[in-house]
Amino acid sequence: MNAKRRERLQALLANDAPYWQAGVRLAGMDEAGRGPLAGPVVAACVVMPPEPVIDWVDDSKRLSEARREQVYDQIMATALFVGIGRAQPEEIDDINILQATLKAMRRAAHGAHAQVYLIDAVQDLGLDGQERAIIHGDALSYSIAAASIVAKVTRDREMRLLEEQYPGYGFARHKGYGTAEHIAAIRSLGPCPQHRQSFITRIVPGP
Repeated sequence: MNAKRRERLQALLANDAPYWQAGVRLAGMDEAGRGPLAGPVVAACVVMPPEPVIDWVDDSKRLSEARREQVYDQIMATALFVGIGRAQPEEIDDINILQATLKAMRRAAHGAHAQVYLIDAVQDLGLDGQERAIIHGDALSYSIAAASIVAKVTRDREMRLLEEQYPGYGFARHKGYGTAEHIAAIRSLGPCPQHRQSFITRIVPGP
């Protein structure tokens, strides 16, 4: 590990270390997929042990897809708990993306039994434990960063499977985000059941 990477990892660990040193069961939480036009929003809740430290845990956006996949496997083999929660497109349309994200996070946290939850930006989940919302938490906390990787890799894998079920939209490439390719496909093919109707009204106007 080079010096820059070591410094980055130490900064992430510094936020979580006081909880571990106090014997607190600490969970990190994050989500992936709030902005796309299609697919679920996926949340992850991860309880990481103080040791062993996984060198490349970081904000998922800072890692390549290949690196995320590698670190995901390490997290899954090391974590004391991993919970995944989803809210599907119909739920997003029914209750809006913020409320759907909160619901996905509550689902992810079920069974974690953490005393403290470090959550990327979101608050007031009503969990059985202290909640601490941290803005840009995936770039500041080792536990939240681990959750960001789990949520991102899980959702990306699911979007690749949706490409097989709904070919022609390019889900495997853009993961449901509003790229020019995706918007052109919606206009050409019409929406599929995985599209968030509340997100695409300007792309495919109603009657």
